[in-house]
Amino acid sequence: MYRLIYKSRCTEKLDREMVRGILHESMEQNRESGLTGALIATDTHFLQILEGSFRELNETFFRIFKDGRHTDIQLISFAPGASRLFEGWAMRGLGVFDLNRELENELKSKYGEEDGSVCFPLEEWAALSIVNDVHMMSRRSCPDEG
Repeated sequence: MYRLIYKSRCTEKLDREMVRGILHESMEQNRESGLTGALIATDTHFLQILEGSFRELNETFFRIFKDGRHTDIQLISFAPGASRLFEGWAMRGLGVFDLNRELENELKSKYGEEDGSVCFPLEEWAALSIVNDVHMMSRRSCPDEG
């Protein structure tokens, strides 16, 4: 099992509908490929963590790299992992813009700011940490959806 983490800039301003479309498309492709993972989006950036076989992750990353919705793609990590962190999540979407301002400001305070929103880190440990933080914060702001 391998884990791939990347950060990219969206070529247009993101909104919930665009992220929902990307998630739906990703879930179908990931189920077929045996991949799991999480996608976090701000108004301008993506941070995605994918898990699965080396071959499937490599093919998926090349597909993402060619996707016109992404620019400034930065590979953060592509390495073996001991076990899946996102078992059962063909693709979980976590939108920072779904959080209230107080929670968004907590993330900005911890990770910094980029283009007026939360800055996604370029270190593997920090990328995993922000996914956990956003997941926990989204559960705090919407406890019935946890």
